[in-house]
Amino acid sequence: MVDLARVQKELQECNRDVEVSGIRVSPKADSLTNLVGTIPGPLGTPYEGGTFKIDITLPDGYPFEPPKMRFATKVWHPNISSQSGAICLDILKDQWSPALTLKTALLSVQALLSAPEPDDPQDAVVAQQYIREQNTFVNTARYWTEAFAKTSSLGVEEKVQKLVEMGFPEDIVRSTLEAVGGDENLALEKLCSA
Repeated sequence: MVDLARVQKELQECNRDVEVSGIRVSPKADSLTNLVGTIPGPLGTPYEGGTFKIDITLPDGYPFEPPKMRFATKVWHPNISSQSGAICLDILKDQWSPALTLKTALLSVQALLSAPEPDDPQDAVVAQQYIREQNTFVNTARYWTEAFAKTSSLGVEEKVQKLVEMGFPEDIVRSTLEAVGGDENLALEKLCSA
């Protein structure tokens, strides 16, 4: 059975210095075994400026068994599945220790974003690109960060204005933005392919 007192203590630890670490963990639907972690993309990486959500499920054996973590935010990285968000990281498997916490696990995942291990990939396609075409990898990772890990703070009118300045008719811009729930990246894709 999950040690709920420990989990509550760990949640407090994770959320104590959010301003410094940027790491946050909160329960999903008032369950202490289904959590959502948030980590900022590390500075100086293609993930910089992004905020990545990670689904965390605590098994019955926690803390003696590792938490199950996967990226809910799409990310382009050799050790993270671009399809499922599965993470290839030793401390989430056989190197887990009960002395580790959710925060240390999330810090390790964040460190993985800074230091990919293409020789032990979760996503072989991304790993090959990382090894053979470093520039293409960096540009793709940066694009995915822009598209999936950044929430635009622009209001609707600013988004409309920006897309109209690119030469799209305002009425089509408005209906396209509405159709994609205000996501300007998706709207731009749709407008370009129309």
